Amino acid sequence: MLQVRKLFKYNILYRSTIIIWLAVKFIIKIYYFNFNNKIWDRKTVQKWDNMLYHMAVEYRKKAERLGGVLIKLGQFLSTRTDFLPEVFIKELDGLVDRVPPMPYETALSSIEKEWGTTIYEPLADIGDSAIASASIGDVYRGTLKDGTPVAIKVRRHRIEEVFHKDFIALRIVFWILKVFTAFGKKADLNSLYKELVHVMNRELDYEQELEFGEYFSDRYKDNEDIHIPTYYNHLCTEKVLVMEWVDGAKITDTLFMQQHHINIEKTTKNLFDHYIDQFLNPGKFHADPHAGNILIKKDGTIAIIDFGMVGEIKKEDTEQFKLLVQGFIIDNYDIVLSALDKMNFILPNADRKKLKKVIKETVDMYSDGSLKNIDSKVMSQLNEDISLIVKDQPIQLPANYAYLLRAVSIVVGILFTIYPEMDVKKWAIPKIKKWFGRRSIVESVTRQYVKNLTEPIEAYPRALLNFLENGVKDRKWDKEKHHVQMKHQFYLLVEVLSFMMILTGAATTIWGFSIETNGMAVIGLVLAGIFLFLLNLVFINHYRMIRSRK
Repeated sequence: MLQVRKLFKYNILYRSTIIIWLAVKFIIKIYYFNFNNKIWDRKTVQKWDNMLYHMAVEYRKKAERLGGVLIKLGQFLSTRTDFLPEVFIKELDGLVDRVPPMPYETALSSIEKEWGTTIYEPLADIGDSAIASASIGDVYRGTLKDGTPVAIKVRRHRIEEVFHKDFIALRIVFWILKVFTAFGKKADLNSLYKELVHVMNRELDYEQELEFGEYFSDRYKDNEDIHIPTYYNHLCTEKVLVMEWVDGAKITDTLFMQQHHINIEKTTKNLFDHYIDQFLNPGKFHADPHAGNILIKKDGTIAIIDFGMVGEIKKEDTEQFKLLVQGFIIDNYDIVLSALDKMNFILPNADRKKLKKVIKETVDMYSDGSLKNIDSKVMSQLNEDISLIVKDQPIQLPANYAYLLRAVSIVVGILFTIYPEMDVKKWAIPKIKKWFGRRSIVESVTRQYVKNLTEPIEAYPRALLNFLENGVKDRKWDKEKHHVQMKHQFYLLVEVLSFMMILTGAATTIWGFSIETNGMAVIGLVLAGIFLFLLNLVFINHYRMIRSRK
């Protein structure tokens, strides 16, 4: 079986079949679950989470076996909290970006081809095995002629070809999602696909990574606590990256810090300052700050060694985020929506009036401690309605913000791992005040305070009154409409798949007769017959459902 997989490793039909069928199987499972579970109680939610967990595990195993785009897609989707449920993201977040290294001779041959000379022209020696191996490239330790130790990163053989073949399969998967699922109506899948291809193509280009590395080196050249490796430009190409070798331990290795008498609190504060500067201010930010990419040297200096994944915060994004915060403070949701719109969170066909209402209700329900007056059933119903509205609205998290949220969560996790006693409030407030501007905050809070004084004090929050006035009829109608839409899309998906299988069966039958293989012809006839029966059955039920809605 292993030999078969190696044989078809670069076969577009083999790879596409696995990727597309995996997606179709997941869609069918989700539809089937929704048809069999009309009431969503605690037991149903547990069953749902369990199903998603097993789907995520299956995806991870397929990705690790097939490699290529599936691994990078898993990492990309693990940043998309606006698309995937938490239980799925947790499993994808643990997706191991590690595959067996390419043959040593292949790696050396690739390096020599890129350099246009023998490997021992610039190098005194190179390790006989990779010290790290990932989906895109392998890393070797080498030594320059002058004795300088270097890390040599070489792109995998034919990986660009594999990625571009997988992109075709992904395009088909995105088309299936767009046509046959409610998700396709909510999200801008064309933009998401373009983002995905752009990000992956950028990671394939080591010259781009070199540019990012030099950007961070220049940005933090005056920071003695942070070290960015030196890159050897004359040896760097699109497929090979050569940089200074950095000796050190993972940033989470507190035992290493204790052994070398490194102040752990000071190290944590240095790391906090380094990343909060990237997260708040305009410019590029390190989008993959896991512990393996952040090292602590013996002298206490923090080294960042990989810039394959980088996001960017533009100046206008920073200004819009400040405006967003002010809009919440002064209770002006037109400002909030305007900021979200300019930050590209809201897609063109979103119902802004409905979105404004749900944001306002949510904020009001959680303000001024008024939650204590609300019955738990009312809160549960409101949360359900908010979830339905958000799912119904075309709201999409731009890629850079998805990367930013992921990077923030990873850094926070690392900081608390190193120094659990960290006082986030004490460290963050001065930075945020400086970023926001003290005058702006004071003005906003003052306006909100004056506004509150001029309004009558009510026994119940306004959001609750608005919620009760809306009644339950509209909510029931939305649920019913959503369920019918799902059934329609499911029937349509099965009809298309059945038709494709009928064509496949017919083609197999013709081929069997043409090569005089009766067994193959019979298999084709049986396959076509089964799916013809299924198509008729599904079509009748689909037709009845449409007629009943008229």
